[in-house]
Amino acid sequence: MTDDRSTSLLYTEVEQELRAAVRDLLADKSAPADVLARAEAAAGGAAPYDAELWKALARDIGAAGLLVPEELGGAGASAREAAVVLEELGRSVAAVPFLSSAVLATRALMAAGGDVAAGLLERLSSGEVTAALAVSAATSPYGPKGPAVTLGADGRVSGTVTGVIGAEVADVLLVPALAASDGSLALCAVSAGEGAGVAAVPSLDLTRPVATVTFASAPAGVVARRTGTWAPGVREALATGAGLLASEQLGVAEWCLDTTVAYVKERRQFARPVGSFQAVKHRLADLWLEVVGARAAARNAAALLADPRRGEEAASAVAVAQAYCGAVAVHAAEECVQLHGGIGMTWEHPAHLYLKRAKADQIILGTPGDHREAVAVLADLPGPAPVL
Repeated sequence: MTDDRSTSLLYTEVEQELRAAVRDLLADKSAPADVLARAEAAAGGAAPYDAELWKALARDIGAAGLLVPEELGGAGASAREAAVVLEELGRSVAAVPFLSSAVLATRALMAAGGDVAAGLLERLSSGEVTAALAVSAATSPYGPKGPAVTLGADGRVSGTVTGVIGAEVADVLLVPALAASDGSLALCAVSAGEGAGVAAVPSLDLTRPVATVTFASAPAGVVARRTGTWAPGVREALATGAGLLASEQLGVAEWCLDTTVAYVKERRQFARPVGSFQAVKHRLADLWLEVVGARAAARNAAALLADPRRGEEAASAVAVAQAYCGAVAVHAAEECVQLHGGIGMTWEHPAHLYLKRAKADQIILGTPGDHREAVAVLADLPGPAPVL
């Protein structure tokens, strides 16, 4: 048996230290009461993201440049470390753009390569700027869609992209565009506000809003350009994001399970703790098994994404993790609401934020159905025989 770090599902000492630092920060600045207060404020029109928390996470802990190579000022870490951060962010449903900026946008730039990408990565790693990948959050990493934005010969982009996450707080928008001159696909960088309009739209997840981004002849810098079905860096970003999203879903499920177990130990009915009833025990035992399975799937995806030599295995692991972890997170959140009884149905309890995050996560970066179909293709499994 190999002891290669990339193949072990156990957390390393460095990962545990990173987890402790992130958890302590979130406990101090993003407790459930704080998240609820911010969600209420956001519903009234306030800024949805916690700027102070993101500043501390990005600069003090170095999360913004976690995946950026050391030569560009980043930590030079791997998907494993990013997965640990996302697991903790899932446990707190913190309103920060880590997934959109430090994972999706950063991975797109790293895969695209070039001097422009390197310059942006240096700024991202320092926490100087925040970026967002201007594609619909519902985009699957398996089925490319033609860009809704056009790059003109004058170097300006025009078009509208819906369902973008992280756009409201982004300083730089990375947008896939179709070059009108030769039909090639380009990844373009647009400074927020310079011909790019961001309009928030109602979102199920109050802690991760979505927006419609409109580019009206916005000046753009071309990061990279190529022919094919995907703009440079986009497919790699979506695949990595989907794989690491499983760790966020794991964090959501873990919080829901831990919180529910603690509650049923204290809540008494008929002079007994609710948790002492056999039916409740069985439900929580079944949920614990699901969470353990989700942890194995999410850790496997992160471990294989961390090893560039195992691309095909990583693709299968990502599909498996997303096909499984999304449903587990939703089930855990539903059980959390139900087993908390009346209090679980109230706005004052944070359970509804976890249910909304779990449901929203289930449909971004590919649905479970998309990922199950991908598993079948990658494993070369035949489809069901047609009914005659």
